[in-house]
Amino acid sequence: MCNDDKWKGGLYGLLIGDALGVPYEFHSAEEIPPYDNIEMKPPLGFRRAHSGVEPGTWSDDGAQALCLLDSLVTCGAFELKDFSDKLLAWYQNGTWAVDGVVFDIGIQTGEALNAYRTGEKLEKCGMLRPNGKGNGALMRVLPLALWHKGTDRELVLDAHEQCLITHGNACNQVCCALYCLVARFLLAGTDFISALEKAVVVLREIYQEMPTYEQELEWSIRPDEAWTGNGSGYVADCLRSAFMILGRAANYEDAVKQAVMLGDDTDTTACVTGGLAGILYGFGNIPCRWYEALRGKAGVEALIQRISNT
Repeated sequence: MCNDDKWKGGLYGLLIGDALGVPYEFHSAEEIPPYDNIEMKPPLGFRRAHSGVEPGTWSDDGAQALCLLDSLVTCGAFELKDFSDKLLAWYQNGTWAVDGVVFDIGIQTGEALNAYRTGEKLEKCGMLRPNGKGNGALMRVLPLALWHKGTDRELVLDAHEQCLITHGNACNQVCCALYCLVARFLLAGTDFISALEKAVVVLREIYQEMPTYEQELEWSIRPDEAWTGNGSGYVADCLRSAFMILGRAANYEDAVKQAVMLGDDTDTTACVTGGLAGILYGFGNIPCRWYEALRGKAGVEALIQRISNT
């Protein structure tokens, strides 16, 4: 396993960012409380999204990420069928959802998993909406980078493949690939700006023989432009938002609070940002109050122990 502080920081950074963002979802940036008041439990008078969900609960983002990590540990490799089965188990039975309760799911993900449940081929499920470019595959992909021991190209191809069950469009695949490469280089101890620059160079080399993916990288993600984003559910904007924040954040807490302050898809922006911030700054930099408030940790710790035993 990589540096434990960075590895554990990535996993818990993802889950805590997700849980922090849950109550603020669907609110505009103007409606978000002041920076200092952003906590797992919002200030009195704030109209929480998912008002019946206890503070400190991760959403579909965290649950699907844990499904992926569980599948990787179970199979010893990325297996699309096993991963898809675990996603379906989450959707139908609440596997890896806190308290077994699924309270949030993207429209495209729900349609894809319903199709899979009724017998549709895996590769077709994620293309029911051919132009679907939501961030539902990006939000869950980090465990692949945390676990993966293969080459950069193998990591990229697995990042592509894990999208297929719900978000098959090439744009989604490219965003997940770039995100995983950045995570890999952060795990190796590289600073964020250098990790991002290196990831873009490596991905461009890999995509020289993959013109469709190269086009998405250059036209949709636009790595030569300044990294800016609005915190929306569009996958490229979500990725760009996370990179924008990580380029200026002071620590883990600052990163995920900035993500929430963008408004809109707050849980996923904070999840995607928080996973990389957790690697960058380490588990020890995550506020103890947020770790203690996170629900469902026993299952996560058991999964980490399984990894340690492999």
